[in-house]
Amino acid sequence: MKTKLENALIGLAAAAAIVGAWALVAHGAGLPRLILPSPLEVWDRFLTIMGKGYKGHGLWEHLGDSLRRLFIAHGLAMVTAIPLGLLAGCRRLLRTALDPLISFYRPLPPLAYYTLLVLWMGIDDGSKVALLYLAGFAPMYISAAAGVSRIRPDYVNGARTLGASPTQIFFYVIFPVALPDIFVGLRNSIGFMYSTLVAAEMVAAISGIGWMVLDASKYLQSEVIFVGIIVMGLTGVLLDFLLNLLEAKIVFWRGRD
Repeated sequence: MKTKLENALIGLAAAAAIVGAWALVAHGAGLPRLILPSPLEVWDRFLTIMGKGYKGHGLWEHLGDSLRRLFIAHGLAMVTAIPLGLLAGCRRLLRTALDPLISFYRPLPPLAYYTLLVLWMGIDDGSKVALLYLAGFAPMYISAAAGVSRIRPDYVNGARTLGASPTQIFFYVIFPVALPDIFVGLRNSIGFMYSTLVAAEMVAAISGIGWMVLDASKYLQSEVIFVGIIVMGLTGVLLDFLLNLLEAKIVFWRGRD
C-alpha cells in the first residue's frame, strides 16, 4: 500500500513539473497562443467546452461517441481474435496460414486502407468501427497465440496422464496459462485502437473526441486541440488502469510460485 501511495505521489509530482515547465515556456519564450497556449488558457477553454460544448455537442457527448465506437470494436476483436489466437497456438498449421496475413496488414498505416473501408461499408459508424477493429485484432491474436506457445509440454502431458479430456486440458491448463499474455494483448490493442481514433473519425463524423481535435486543427484552435489531447490521454490512462485492476482480479496467480 505504501509503495502504491509513493508511486502515485511521484506521478503527481512529475505531472505538476510538466505543467510548470509548460507554463514557463508558454509565458517566458514569448510564443504566440497559436503555437503554444498556456495551461490557464487551455483550462479556460476546457471549462467553456464543458459548459457550451463544441460544434453543437457537449464534451461528454464527444467522448461518449468515441468510447462507444471503441468499445464495440474492442468487444468484436475480443470475441474473434482471442479464440482464433488460442486455436492457432494449438494448431501449428492454422498459425502457419494466418501469421503471414497478420504480419502483412499489421504494420500498414490505418489511413492506407480506411478509404477502402469507407467505399465498402459507407461513411457511417460501420467503417469507423471496422478500422478500430483491425487496429486491435492483431495485438490480441498475437498475444493469445504467444500465450499458448509458452505452455510447458509436461503440464499438458500430466493432465492427459490424469485422464483429462481435450476440453478439460484447454480450460484448466491452456487457457489459464495463456491469460497473462491475453491481458497484455488487451492492453496493447486498446492503446492501438485509441491512437487510431482520430483517423477513424476523420470521415463524415460530426462528433467524437478525435473528430473534435481534427476539426479544431482545421481552424487553428490550439486550446481545443490541447483539451482534446489531454482528455484522450487521461481516458487512455483510466482504461489501462481498469484493465490492470481486472487482470489483478482474474489472473491473481501471476508472479507467484
